Amino acid sequence: MAGHIIVGADRSPAAQAAVQWAAADAERRHLSLRIVHVREQRPGEHARGCCATTLTTAADLARETAGGIQVTTELLAGTVVDRLLAESATADSVVLGSRGLGELAGMLAGSVSLAVAGHATSPVVIVRASDSARHGRVVVGYDNSEHAEAAMQYAVEHARAHGARLHVLHAWQTPVFSPYLTAWNSLMAEVYQEESRTVAEHLTRWCEKNPDVDITHETLSGHPVGVLARAGATADLVVVGSRGRGGFASAVLGSVGHGVLHHVTCPVAVVRPRNDHS
Repeated sequence: MAGHIIVGADRSPAAQAAVQWAAADAERRHLSLRIVHVREQRPGEHARGCCATTLTTAADLARETAGGIQVTTELLAGTVVDRLLAESATADSVVLGSRGLGELAGMLAGSVSLAVAGHATSPVVIVRASDSARHGRVVVGYDNSEHAEAAMQYAVEHARAHGARLHVLHAWQTPVFSPYLTAWNSLMAEVYQEESRTVAEHLTRWCEKNPDVDITHETLSGHPVGVLARAGATADLVVVGSRGRGGFASAVLGSVGHGVLHHVTCPVAVVRPRNDHS
């Protein structure tokens, strides 16, 4: 991956939290930090001054959070989503606040964060608010898909750098069983056993390849969004693939990724394979 983290800055509390999170992550992973602010219209002198102040304030906050990192800033012109997507092509990751100043206060994830998470080349981390509590645990959703493999790779690297445990969750949505459909019930039981066995085999290989990371896993019954939301209450980061095995190939952000961004309150990383351009 590239050697720098991109973080989007504005004056919103969520963006400030994103700057702090990105700075701490850059320090842990020995990366530089690039802070960008995008202006969508040609501003006057006063507006340019406000933009410059936004960047200066963000840079000061980043250095206060992690004094040993290299910090650069840049004011970009254009459409916010388009410029952030362009930045993602050469970045290790992009970190954004969950919503900006112009978005509804009741939303956990705004339009910009959702659009960037769905289309970015690099992993995208969405941060809702500053939180001093540390649980020492990273949670990743896993379903054997190519996107889940990419999510696992990011989660392993993050857990290693931050000295955290990695807990892998596989959610099984229990089908409706009927006392009148014995063959159907038997088939569903076989599917569950086979899927659980396959997941366990894949995760055993991840454990063998990364003996320095404390990796645990479990299969839980329930919708993936609900399972991950509950786990996220005691996690420092939840990691998901941008879409899973059940997602439509044309969907850039699957229903699970979309739901997790709306319901998980800790930082969320959405990861897609680098060769995936759908």
